[in-house]
Amino acid sequence: MGRVTVAPSSARLPFTTIDEVAEALRSAGTRLTTPRRMVLEALFAADTLLTAEQIADGSVTGVPLDLTSVYRNLERLEELGVVRHMHIGHGASVYGLLSDGEREFLVCERCWKVTVADPEQLDRVRAVIRAEFGYEAHFTHFPLHGRCGDCATAP
Repeated sequence: MGRVTVAPSSARLPFTTIDEVAEALRSAGTRLTTPRRMVLEALFAADTLLTAEQIADGSVTGVPLDLTSVYRNLERLEELGVVRHMHIGHGASVYGLLSDGEREFLVCERCWKVTVADPEQLDRVRAVIRAEFGYEAHFTHFPLHGRCGDCATAP
């Protein structure tokens, strides 16, 4: 079984720039190396969640990186509460910044569209799950799967 990355228990700060991340890294005793900066540049530039392979191939920044280095840097950034990974299907994990606070996700199991939701938007869903099953549901690491509006009405 693979290694499981556990998010830090400390409160996450919203990061809106690479300089803010660099300061947080320095405070945690970690340097902002060139490969780490390139990973961050890809994540900040992307308008969607990315796989490690998409970061490594340079399709976002134009600069290819070593895949092992990308994974190592993503893991460290996740440990520091800058990045989160999640599983949207049977493929590779996807990564995104925790730049705007806590987010939860819905994924269409037909077209793989990812919808980002503020946790409060899913509070009523969580309340039903809690009342019916006694579970406290979260849709961060494993998002809520279903069909988007377009796919639900498609033949």
